[in-house]
Amino acid sequence: MSGKKIATPILSILAFLAIWEFIVWINGWPNYVMASPSDLPEAYIRYWQLFLIDSWQTLWRTVAGLALSILFGTFLGMIMGFSRSARDALYPLLVGFNAIPKATVVPVLALLFIGQHDFNTVLMAFLISFFPIAVSVGIGLSTLEPEYRDILGALGASKFTIFRKIALPKTLPEFFGALKVSVTLAFIGTNLVEIISPHGKGLGALFLSGQTNGDYPLMFAVLIALAALGIVLYYAVVLLEKIFAGWAERQPG
Repeated sequence: MSGKKIATPILSILAFLAIWEFIVWINGWPNYVMASPSDLPEAYIRYWQLFLIDSWQTLWRTVAGLALSILFGTFLGMIMGFSRSARDALYPLLVGFNAIPKATVVPVLALLFIGQHDFNTVLMAFLISFFPIAVSVGIGLSTLEPEYRDILGALGASKFTIFRKIALPKTLPEFFGALKVSVTLAFIGTNLVEIISPHGKGLGALFLSGQTNGDYPLMFAVLIALAALGIVLYYAVVLLEKIFAGWAERQPG
């Protein structure tokens, strides 16, 4: 990775923090109304152990839910991509489910699986993040040239072999594009459960603690920690994309 690619996002983050600090300063807001970036280091120093523990709790649940969404989304996308009937039947259901506000689903899961906090959190991260993957894989496979299917099918190749040898490489760019979206959605799902159905674990619980005690610097510090985790996981996906689908990246002319 070139120095420019590293410096550009860092400079953009610093610019965002500087603008945030300026807005708070120019309006004269106290930290119990709007915390500024300069208020956050104290919160990180004071609660560093909680940040380490809760960040890990949020991260592993998010990654677990994302892993499930990759498996299920890819499987569902294969079904929709290879079968027009399945695509016509499943798309309305998927769109309808995705249109439901996930905040309303959290209490339902809490009642169905009482006390299963880890399971509920992973499940919500999965439910909110598999849709983009399923759609991208389904569209990628449905646009696969029929000549490839006919030739490989005539040679005795199974649908799974066609998927693995031809369709999967073709859909990788769309898959990783959807995965970048799913990363942020998985974090949203995790924190919905941690905040709406609190169980004392994760950054969502730490955010609630700050809210209960009126500790606005802590609340904003949690939000920045969540953003940082999301950025780390996003660039992990970017790295995987360069490894497995780097050939699809357009080079400047």
